[in-house]
Amino acid sequence: MIGVNEDPTGSTVSARADLVLPCLDEAEALPWVLGRLPEGWRAIVVDNGSTDGSADLARSLGATVVHESRRGFGAACHAGLLAATAPYVCFCDCDGSLDPALLPGFVARIAAGESDLVLGRRRPQSQGAWPAHARAGNLALSRMLRSRTGLRLRDLGPMRAARREALLDLHLTDRRSGYPLEMVVRASDAGLRVTETDVPYLARTGRSKVTGTWRGTWQAVRDMRAVLHAPPAAPAPAPAPASGPAEVTR
Repeated sequence: MIGVNEDPTGSTVSARADLVLPCLDEAEALPWVLGRLPEGWRAIVVDNGSTDGSADLARSLGATVVHESRRGFGAACHAGLLAATAPYVCFCDCDGSLDPALLPGFVARIAAGESDLVLGRRRPQSQGAWPAHARAGNLALSRMLRSRTGLRLRDLGPMRAARREALLDLHLTDRRSGYPLEMVVRASDAGLRVTETDVPYLARTGRSKVTGTWRGTWQAVRDMRAVLHAPPAAPAPAPAPASGPAEVTR
């Protein structure tokens, strides 16, 4: 089904998109997140080992559920990308910190030929929404990214949109915290236009699995540093997953 969606800024887009939502114990936030799904879009909730009933709840709310047994943010995101079938694929955290209703505006920019990969630049709406250590790590990575690619991005946030085929052609390999950065680096190397747009950043529901602590933040920074120091990837078929394809249920 192709529907016309209007984002809060007033732009419209007639396009079908799949929204990938990596999920690890996000039952508390799921109703709000899925309730903000743009009309006509499909939510792909990638359960990465939840023990709080997130998968069953997401399924009951109409989402397609993908089970990814390999732990890691990148593993969950990539499983969702492989399960997607729509021309456009969007990504968003599943913790209530970002509003999926804003994503039609991202897709509109791509459909209009203004960009190939649109990122959401997080703008905190409260003092505790973005901890100082997480901001510091993000700033350091943005500077390293500029040195590596020339891109002048101010954030490397998880909210983003691109054409499905363009993402598959990047042959992303990171399956941990480096996945979002690898997407940007490889997109730049491939000559894709990468842009960003401001989005409200809300206090998340529950504790972050990555940026909730200094240790988690700097582990993510280390993963991303490895991405930045890797040589440009030569075009090659994506390797087959060692544990087989993720399980999809509806």
